[in-house]
Amino acid sequence: MTSLSSAQTALAGLAEVALADAAFTPVIDSIGAPALDIVAPKPARPFIAAALAARTPVLLVTATGREADDLTSELTEMLGGGVAQFPSWETLPHERLSPSADTVGRRVEVLRRLARPDDASYGSPLRVIVTTVRSLVQPMAPGLGEIEPITLRVGTEIDFDSVLVRLVEMAYSRVDMVGKRGEFAVRGGILDLFSPTADHPVRIEFWGDEVSELRYFSVADQRSLPDVDVDSVIAPPCRELILTADVRDRAAALAAENQADASLVEMLDKISAGIPVEGMEALLPVLKPGELQLLSDVLPVGAHILLCDPEKVRTRATDLVRTGQEFLEASWTAASIGGAAPLDTSILNGGGVDLGDPHTGRSSCSRICRSCRRPWWTVSPLASGNGEELEIPVQAAPQVRGSDDLLAELFVSLRAHVSTGGRAAIVVAGAGTAAESSSDSVKPKCPQRCSTAERPLPADRSRCSAGLCTTDWYSPATTRRRGW
Repeated sequence: MTSLSSAQTALAGLAEVALADAAFTPVIDSIGAPALDIVAPKPARPFIAAALAARTPVLLVTATGREADDLTSELTEMLGGGVAQFPSWETLPHERLSPSADTVGRRVEVLRRLARPDDASYGSPLRVIVTTVRSLVQPMAPGLGEIEPITLRVGTEIDFDSVLVRLVEMAYSRVDMVGKRGEFAVRGGILDLFSPTADHPVRIEFWGDEVSELRYFSVADQRSLPDVDVDSVIAPPCRELILTADVRDRAAALAAENQADASLVEMLDKISAGIPVEGMEALLPVLKPGELQLLSDVLPVGAHILLCDPEKVRTRATDLVRTGQEFLEASWTAASIGGAAPLDTSILNGGGVDLGDPHTGRSSCSRICRSCRRPWWTVSPLASGNGEELEIPVQAAPQVRGSDDLLAELFVSLRAHVSTGGRAAIVVAGAGTAAESSSDSVKPKCPQRCSTAERPLPADRSRCSAGLCTTDWYSPATTRRRGW
């Protein structure tokens, strides 16, 4: 079992205190159950995920990217580096466009951390992966987590020319001056590299085949950033389709079998020559042998899958499939009047599955549920009334939405709650006048006037003899405000 307090984050203590409440005990006791439907308000979701993460890895699935962003931010404040978001492609399956390098880099990094949980280069092992249903249902190439990234540190000895060849194989673009992620430039023994997962590009100086210096530099003026230290450089692939010898040979064979489609043949010819092409990921089913994988297939043993608002997730999955089909039909219509034909792998000579097909592509939620063989839990704000759901006795705090009157009513209820022996936590964006006014509004007046009642301190949570001095205060980088 992983201790939440060991995360050393702003809300780690808050999560530990909240999960000690009897309301979450049934959730903790049910860990390991193959299926469980939970009824709880939306603000309880990060606490449910944290309860699971203390015992087992969790895949948290949302319907939209906004929900995934919010949950990732909240859980990072609770669990620290053990939380990562698995982003979705920005492109549709049949488009002649590739996902951006930073999206691919983040996806491959998560897969690498799942495949190599003991790799110290990535920090602590993953406890929670947050993703959208789009990423859950989309097949991907097998073995992406096994691809060894380029890792460079001061003192590392590696052949300089082999690094350049490896970067090209991983779809990095060689340019004269680095300006965006996924690019590299070479000047003598100096390599400028912008990893898709890095905040800044890195200037790597080689002395022969030994890395002698690493330093960040600015894209705007190409000058070094002396105030930012860099210990290592990790460069994952920029594409999810690596142009290995087998892939290039397969592309050449497909080009010979599909001579009727000139634009497709042109794309396949470039791939066979080892040149990355925009939209080549759509050809993944016919270029990569073996069965494609889903994110649920690469989870560690015992990992739980938690769907947030399952009805909304299922509706979103259905909409994604319909959108893909509509785009394919519209693209063929445009092609009939001179537009570019879509990349429809289902009609290619040589065969292949369709990344947008919910049946051959194994992309329906129900199909994933049956095939993943992992605990499949859901959390919904509404009960179905079948009597088989676990209802958590937790209420969402009222939404004040900028109203001073509603905010005052909320503080009155919190003060009454604290005065009767309860505990309250107010989470604000940061220290300032809002936090100070919140302290004055909710802090109970202790009749004995002890110091903890007049001056609440995070380090002092002792209870005075009057039982009133139990308010805890947190100011992390989050805008959520909760009280119970």
